[in-house]
Amino acid sequence: MERNYAEDQANEIEALESIYCNDIEVVSTSPHNFSITISTEEYDAETDSNGLSCQLVFTYTEKYPDSAPLVEIESPINFEDDFEEKLLEHISETINENLGIEMIFSLVSSAQEWLNVKWDDYKKIEESRAQQKQRELEEAERKKFEGTRVSVETFLKWRNEFERDTGLVEKREKQATKKLTGRELFMQDKTLNESDLKFLEAAGEPIENVKIDESLFQNLEDLEFGSDDDDDDDYVPGADDSD
Repeated sequence: MERNYAEDQANEIEALESIYCNDIEVVSTSPHNFSITISTEEYDAETDSNGLSCQLVFTYTEKYPDSAPLVEIESPINFEDDFEEKLLEHISETINENLGIEMIFSLVSSAQEWLNVKWDDYKKIEESRAQQKQRELEEAERKKFEGTRVSVETFLKWRNEFERDTGLVEKREKQATKKLTGRELFMQDKTLNESDLKFLEAAGEPIENVKIDESLFQNLEDLEFGSDDDDDDDYVPGADDSD
């Protein structure tokens, strides 16, 4: 007995309308052309967020279901660049597995499952990214408390910059060029401590025979080694004496 394709197609459309209700839209009946909207469970239709969604558009061929229906994808939401192509390939595989029987329900269910898998993969990737970002933030906070690891080179560099910024280098340079008084020169020049001994050696006098009166040096710090006027290049002795 020859198969009545038109009757089989009409019966399937009637069954699909009862299953998908508001999600199916019949565009024409000759040939039968209709669309069914599918989306992931968490998808928010009001904001087009938190999921994937699209319309599967089917057109019966003359000898459907013994021949494959035409399938298109319209209004994809949150799809990546290659999602449409891959979903159509997935649907094509399901068609080949169901030739000879009414298959639209199987095609829609298979496509729905494919979307769910892709959305789960997306959520895993986003969760992994969020965890990585959290680890990076925690690592950054930990480094703040640890501070910077110090080596000899970094310490010397820091010290030089610190001394420059605080003016210590300039202060040292000024102190180095500051004119010293006679007393300061005497106190800083350690060679003067040995000058008398070297003089005696040069004169042929044995050092061990020299007697030193230690009391002469006990109050050395109380002595004044000249006034400030002595360090003045323009100072003339007796110029300030009264007549």
